[in-house]
Amino acid sequence: MFEIWETSEPARLISDAHSLKVALEKVDTMCRLRHDQAVAHVGGAVSEEGYHFEIRDRHGKALARLTYVPDTSRAYQSVVVEELHGDEPT
Repeated sequence: MFEIWETSEPARLISDAHSLKVALEKVDTMCRLRHDQAVAHVGGAVSEEGYHFEIRDRHGKALARLTYVPDTSRAYQSVVVEELHGDEPT
């Protein structure tokens, strides 16, 4: 069991996931949402520090951290590279 947190102020629990792969997909989805909001100028100005996310284990220990700063000058690119999914290269 994993928890996905947005640790920008104020910190909040986004979701949970039963596998690391699903947790990574949910973080990617949140980054895509933040990118789309920045492009549409919805939700206020983006801080220079960006958005901070954590994947935590069931005991609350941070396993992974990500800071995402949307680049509105180009289309969204996934923050999760294939290697993190554990997929074999094709």
